[in-house]
Amino acid sequence: MSADAKSRNDELVGKLRADLTGFTVDAVNDLLGPVAQAALGREQSLPARLAVAQHLASPSQEPLAALVAVFVLGLEVPTGRLARAVPRTGVAGLSELGLLAAAGPDPADPVRALVDLRPYATVDALGPADWWLASDLSEVATGRPLSEDHVLGVGGASLTLARCTVRRPTGRVLDLGTGCGIQALHAARHSKHVVATDVSARALQLAGLNWALNAPTIGTTTIEGRLGSLLEPVTGQEFDQVVSNPPFVITPRSAPAAAFEYRDGGMVGDDLVRHLVESVGSVLAPGGIAQFLGNWEGRADEGWTDRVSSWLTASGLDGWVVQREWQDPAEYAETWIRDSGQHLGKDADDLYAAWLADFASRGVEGVGFGLITLRRPERESGAPLRVVEERRTGPGLPWGDEVLATLERHDWLAAHDDEALLAATVRVAPDVTEERHHRPGAEDPSVILLRQGGGAGRVVQAGTALTGFVGASSGDIPVGRLIGALASLLEVDVAALQTELLSDVRNLVRDGLLEPAE
Repeated sequence: MSADAKSRNDELVGKLRADLTGFTVDAVNDLLGPVAQAALGREQSLPARLAVAQHLASPSQEPLAALVAVFVLGLEVPTGRLARAVPRTGVAGLSELGLLAAAGPDPADPVRALVDLRPYATVDALGPADWWLASDLSEVATGRPLSEDHVLGVGGASLTLARCTVRRPTGRVLDLGTGCGIQALHAARHSKHVVATDVSARALQLAGLNWALNAPTIGTTTIEGRLGSLLEPVTGQEFDQVVSNPPFVITPRSAPAAAFEYRDGGMVGDDLVRHLVESVGSVLAPGGIAQFLGNWEGRADEGWTDRVSSWLTASGLDGWVVQREWQDPAEYAETWIRDSGQHLGKDADDLYAAWLADFASRGVEGVGFGLITLRRPERESGAPLRVVEERRTGPGLPWGDEVLATLERHDWLAAHDDEALLAATVRVAPDVTEERHHRPGAEDPSVILLRQGGGAGRVVQAGTALTGFVGASSGDIPVGRLIGALASLLEVDVAALQTELLSDVRNLVRDGLLEPAE
C-alpha cells in the first residue's frame, strides 16, 4: 500500500470509528430485545429482522437499526438510510474500505454488506474490553454455506481462550492463527509487540482493519501480521507468550467439502494439536507461556488422558490440560457440519458418512475439547508440571490469574523437597469450605469434601487425617509438627502418616486449596 493510500485508509477508518461510537453491545441488545437476541444465538434471524424493521421507522432509532440490519443481519437497506448512520464516512467511504456494495447513487438504491461488522464486549483478566470487529458474514445472514476461505468472527471458543489467557505485562506475544485478529487485540493490552500469523491473506486483511479501527485501545503496542502456516513465519524467533485458537477441527481428508481455512489445519486426526504441543517450545523464551485450544481423540487402544500426556512428555515443557467437553463421533460430526451451514445442502449425508468413516479408521470413541497451557521453564528444577484433567462444569472465568497462580505454586513445590516441605508452613485458602455427609443416624461422617470456591472449583474427598491436617493449617505451625501432632492424636506411626499425607499436601498446594504461608 502506497503512503497516499495508507493515509486515505487511515482517514476513512478514523471517520468510521467516530460514526460507530453508539454502535455498542448494550445498544444493539436494547434495540433487538432479549427474545430476538436469544433467537440469533440459535441462528434464527426472523425475530431480529422484525425488530429492526420496526425501529427503522423511528427517526431516533433509524441509524442504529440501519447498522444492525446491514452489518449484523446482512439485509439490504436504502442507501439514504445507511448514509444517515455514517455521516462522516459516507456510503462511498464504506465501499472504499471494502465493507459495502452499493447498487447505485440514488438514495433509494439498496446497499448490502460485504462483511459482518459488529460491537464486541467481554471481560478478560485485565477487566472489560470493548471493540468493533469485522469478519465474514455467517450463513444466517447469507442463507448459503460458508466459503472455504471464510473468516470467522468471535465465537464461543474465541471467548473462552480470551478469558482464560494469562494477562501479565510482557514483551513479545505470538498470536498463531489470528483469524479476525481478536486474540491479538487482547494481547496488545498487556504486551509491547504482537506478531499475528495466519494462512489466510483475507483473514490478515480483515484483522488489519480491526486493529486499525480499534487503534486507540492498543496504545503504543505494535501488531504485525504475517502470512504463513503454524510456526513457519516465526522460525528462529522467541516469544514471551504464545496464544492460539488454531484450526484444530478433526476433518476427514477424504471429504474436501469439509475443509475450511479457519478450522481445518490439513492434518490427519488430532495431529495439528499434537504438533503444536510438541513444537511450540521452539519459539518460547525461557519462562514463556503458550495457551491454545484444541481437540484430541480418545481411541479404543489409547484413552485421551494417555494420548495427551504423551504429547506433554514429548514437549519437555510444563503442561496443564483441562478438558471442557467430550463428544461422541456422531455428535462431533454433526456439530461441524452444522457450523459451516452444510446441513442445508443435499450432500450432507455423504459428508456425515465420511466423518464417521474417518473416525472408525482410527478406532476413535470420542473427541475432547479444552485448554492447553504450556510453559518453558526458566531453569531445570525437578519434575515438570503434568496435569491432565477433566473439568466439565469448568472454573470461574476469567481464569488467566488462576493459570499463572498454578504455575507459581508448582515452582514453589519444585523448590521444596519433602524435608523442606515438612519445615514449611501452609494455610487454608480463604475460598475453601468443608462439607460433611452423614448416613442417617450415623455419628461420624461417611464422606468429607473440601470444596474450592474460586480457582478451578475443585472438590477433594478427604480422609480423617487429611481433614484434620487441613483444619489445623493456619499458617503458623510447620507441616512436620502438624503431622506429628496428628499422629499422636490418631495413635499412628509418624513416618507412616508423613508418607500418606505429604503427597496429598503437595496436590492441595498445587491446586490452590492450601497456600504457602511464607
